[in-house]
Amino acid sequence: MNSKPKRELLRIVRTPEGELKVDATGKLNGRGAYLCKDPACFDKMMKGRKLNREFDMEIDDSVYETLKENFNQVQHTSGGGAIG
Repeated sequence: MNSKPKRELLRIVRTPEGELKVDATGKLNGRGAYLCKDPACFDKMMKGRKLNREFDMEIDDSVYETLKENFNQVQHTSGGGAIG
């Protein structure tokens, strides 16, 4: 497994309120999970429902779909940067 600097990764955060968000700044409060910005990485994470294990909670398919939409928007608008 290759490790990359955090600035090259996409951060997904579970806020104290229990919401999942894509974190553009890396500064949102909450527990974070890092993912490479390659669409194949996102698809693998989504297929394996890896955020369920990472955040120790059941995550609905609609939340994964929303995160995927945000991820795709990031890829399209900024060449791979994160959005908040």
